[in-house]
Amino acid sequence: MRRREEETHMAKQSCDRSVAVADHYNRLQEVGLQARSQSPIFYMRNFNNWVKSVLIGEILDQLRRSSPGPVRVLDLGCGKGGDLLKWRRGNISHLVCTDIADVSVDQCRIRFEEMKRKSHNNDIFSAEFITADATKEQLAPRLADPALTFDLCSCQFVVHYSFESRLKAETMLKNATEKLRPGGFFIGTTPDAYELMRRASQSADLSFGNNVFRVQFKSKPPFALFGAEYHFHLEGVVDVPEFMVYFPLMTRMLEKLGMRLVLKSRFSEFFQEKVKDERHSSLLQKMSALEPFPAADGNQATSGNGEYSHVTEGMRPVGTLSRSQWDAASLYLVYVFQKMDPAP
Repeated sequence: MRRREEETHMAKQSCDRSVAVADHYNRLQEVGLQARSQSPIFYMRNFNNWVKSVLIGEILDQLRRSSPGPVRVLDLGCGKGGDLLKWRRGNISHLVCTDIADVSVDQCRIRFEEMKRKSHNNDIFSAEFITADATKEQLAPRLADPALTFDLCSCQFVVHYSFESRLKAETMLKNATEKLRPGGFFIGTTPDAYELMRRASQSADLSFGNNVFRVQFKSKPPFALFGAEYHFHLEGVVDVPEFMVYFPLMTRMLEKLGMRLVLKSRFSEFFQEKVKDERHSSLLQKMSALEPFPAADGNQATSGNGEYSHVTEGMRPVGTLSRSQWDAASLYLVYVFQKMDPAP
């Protein structure tokens, strides 16, 4: 009886966390460029968006080189549709957007309809929108075409929510991969568990951060493989419970689903490698993904001593991120997995 009560309590806590995440993102207000540009994490968000743009663009290019034809995409955790323009520029043929937050999905649909209305001759991909908790329910039966397969599943800044339990993580990863065709890709971004633990271990109360973000762990190590909870706050954007994703564990789980690891790279490593490409370097400037220093008006995005001490005084204006913004961005990694051909 006691064990059943404990299981019921744990299930209720899990449900409460899911509701909290959905409510948080539903409450986030859509703001214009002018308001976003005043944010202390404006350049960091642009930098993260650049990472996603490069990742998505390179995988779409690889898909077309290996198999010319229509490209079908599952955007798992689509939010308000922040990547719609990337799919438009990538010239995909069909998009399925799904998210736990119903208001976000509605705003994503509205954004898509507006994009479609402004397109010439309706030359835009088709799309469908599904509100669902991908950690608890199967997405395949919700598709308009049950026979649909995907060339790509993109899961940006989302998969860590599923590692609250083994069952939730298994359900999420199955949703991400079961409808991928052989050769298709599962890509995404998530916090690096080793970096989280490294920084937390240097603090007496297992918390760390600065004036733009803060991480606070709920329990002391050793941390469980599933359910290692921490609270993540990012100025004006995120303020929810998350769970560590041990990457070797996720890799093994995906291998059981017929996937193989193609790429794992910290944001810092990814940036250093991709910025060597002139196309990506140019995109970095177009997206305002680095902050000009010194600022023309003298007002930098982040205030505080030492925030720009890594930039040599007297240099001509350069692009950079403040130390606080870089500390937040460098918590993350990118990953790419590919669906293997089934064994004969």
